[in-house]
Amino acid sequence: MTPLRIALLGTGGIANEFLAPALAQCEGARLWSVLSRSRSNAEAFAERHGALAPSPAHDSLDALLADPDLDAVLVASPDRVHKEQVIAAARAGKHVLCEKPLATRVEDGVAMVRACEERGVTLGAAYHLRHHAGHKALVERVRSGALGRVRHTRVQWTFSAPDASNWRAHDDVGRWWALASVGTHAIDLVRWIMVPHAGEVVELKAIGSSPKFGAAHDESALVAMRFEDGSTAEVFASVLFRAARRIELFGDDGYAQAEGTLGPWGKGEITVDDKPLEYTPTNPYVGELEDFARAVRAKTSPAVDGHEALRNLELLERALP
Repeated sequence: MTPLRIALLGTGGIANEFLAPALAQCEGARLWSVLSRSRSNAEAFAERHGALAPSPAHDSLDALLADPDLDAVLVASPDRVHKEQVIAAARAGKHVLCEKPLATRVEDGVAMVRACEERGVTLGAAYHLRHHAGHKALVERVRSGALGRVRHTRVQWTFSAPDASNWRAHDDVGRWWALASVGTHAIDLVRWIMVPHAGEVVELKAIGSSPKFGAAHDESALVAMRFEDGSTAEVFASVLFRAARRIELFGDDGYAQAEGTLGPWGKGEITVDDKPLEYTPTNPYVGELEDFARAVRAKTSPAVDGHEALRNLELLERALP
């Protein structure tokens, strides 16, 4: 099996610390080339992570996409840049795995999905927490009926930002801060758990606040959802303080909790009715990339396809327009 040759669009912290190292561990994919606004940054990144293309460093998207040996791109650029890069990649016949959220406007997300479908390329969204081994084991328990019917899900994810210098706090390349940093992941987990038995979200109410830094975008966000069957969920995301990162499931016949599983590491403790749920930690970014590579080869949908990513984006826009 020849590994999928993937270009990384963006050389920021997530790309450097998690995505490129995960590509080095994949059987089904490899880092082929790199795009950065700075050619020197691209060269340093490509050398550091062993990009395999004969000329791996680019500061021009057109030049990167012109490579006939390139199979796919992993879009790890700021949120407002996603639309341009995804559509350009689709038109060049390259498959796309796009970091979350898919875009900053629903109409942009629709255009991205349409472009990929028209060109027959795979579009996936990088919600790596679906590939956390403990989360997968927990969802299997839910699907088996171990908790009865799940009536409510709660996800809390916070971290402490030192100031408002993060690009997501500003309008030029972002639209949401707490929601786009971690809230969108929480919404994806809620949908993964709830939608198969509860149906779609039919009601949503949200509060956003920026009380500490006065940022243009949400420093804290609270989102409440009601599903077609009457079940509910809540998501709390904040950049203002450190607290337990927790998932809680409340079912007719049981209760489950995951603590310390939200993040990049694939670890944490999960209990079902206060009994440990055993699992073997794995790298969720590797799982995400292997899933995408399999989808490309088999011409099937990845774990989170463009349409599911678009539904997530719709909820973000409804929460904080």
